[in-house]
Amino acid sequence: MIRWGVIGCGEATEKKSGPAFSNIAGSKIEAVMSRNADRARSYAERHGIKKWYTNVMDIIDDPIVNAIYIATPPSSHATYAIMAIKAGKPVYIEKPMAATYEDCIRINKASEEMGVPCFVAYYRRYLPYFKKVEELIPRVGKVINVQIRLAQPPREFDGSTGAAMPWRVQANIAGGGYFYDLAPHQLDLLQHYFGCIIEAKGYTANRGGLYDAEDTISACFRFDNGLVGSGSWCFVADDSAREDRIEVIGDKGMLSFSVFTYEPITLHDAQGLSEFTIPNPEHVQQPLIENIIHHLQGDGICTCNGISATPTNWVMDRILGKI
Repeated sequence: MIRWGVIGCGEATEKKSGPAFSNIAGSKIEAVMSRNADRARSYAERHGIKKWYTNVMDIIDDPIVNAIYIATPPSSHATYAIMAIKAGKPVYIEKPMAATYEDCIRINKASEEMGVPCFVAYYRRYLPYFKKVEELIPRVGKVINVQIRLAQPPREFDGSTGAAMPWRVQANIAGGGYFYDLAPHQLDLLQHYFGCIIEAKGYTANRGGLYDAEDTISACFRFDNGLVGSGSWCFVADDSAREDRIEVIGDKGMLSFSVFTYEPITLHDAQGLSEFTIPNPEHVQQPLIENIIHHLQGDGICTCNGISATPTNWVMDRILGKI
């Protein structure tokens, strides 16, 4: 039985991940932790969890807990992951793996030295929608170019200050602005499909002035197989410019899909125009969590680990000029 300790009680744990841990045979959430006692207590009561804590060491040291799920903002990922790994407990970390590429390296080093596995929540690799994308890519022939476009208007509290400022636009907590929160899923998928990105360069700006972090980014990158791509991200666009699209351009067609809105996948090839509507499970992290649990139980290998997740942080840090 994998008995999870969950560090963090944020939005992602309510539906995307939390319920999935107990939906899989041989797995349950044993305890939950938040520095806010009311939040930890409420989460435990609502989800039928026996124990709740306000101190991270209490949940890591709980003798019944034998695996840790880290669902806090990225700035604490490395600290909590290394603490858990040194306690001999496998970790499952929300994406991005950490707030910097260097922190990813630190986590991987601890995992290797202790022989304790580390997994990262790039769950889209396992969803039916993106598996269908992978199945369709060969139909465009030789892939010539890939393009990412993401534009969305500001969120409700983006111009707030003090405690009301969203953590996702505080670079010291998130690693950057919304780019560091959303682009990881896009960049991880492309590297999953096409291999590692080995060159990346970006141009960043703050066009909206709502917060200090970058809100507009343009980038270009090259994969180890020679494929080149580009990306454009804007988080202060007018609602009329809202877009969520990746295009895979080949010498025999073009494939387009979304990453966050799950719009129908569109394929243009020799057979004409085709659209594919692919539903995803209610708890979107469940397929990956199931794979991780089977790995921990000795029944398979999960490759969505710290080693495969680290290149995405490298690419983002290169685009933002952090390295």
